[in-house]
Amino acid sequence: MKGAKYDQDKPQWDLLPWEPVAEVVAVLTLGAKKYSPDNWLKVPDHRRRYFAAALRHIMAWWCGQKNDAETGLHHLAHAICCLLFLMGRERKDQT
Repeated sequence: MKGAKYDQDKPQWDLLPWEPVAEVVAVLTLGAKKYSPDNWLKVPDHRRRYFAAALRHIMAWWCGQKNDAETGLHHLAHAICCLLFLMGRERKDQT
C-alpha cells in the first residue's frame, strides 16, 4: 500500500540554499549585537538609507570585493539583509 501526501502546492522551503541563508543570519546576528535586535525597524529615513546601503554592498561585490572589510561576511549577505529590511518595513507599514 502506498501512502499519499498532498503537498505539491505548499511552499518549498527545502529549495532555499542554506549556506547563503546562514551567512545572512550571521549578518543579522552581528547587527543585533552592534545595534540591538530589531533596530532596523527604528532607523529614520530607512527607505533611502537601506536602499543606499544595499547598493553599496552590491557595487562592492560587483567591483570584485567578496567580503565586507568590517565584518568579514559576504557583501551580498549584507545587501540581502538591507533588501529584507526594506521589504519588511514596506509590509509592516501597509498593515
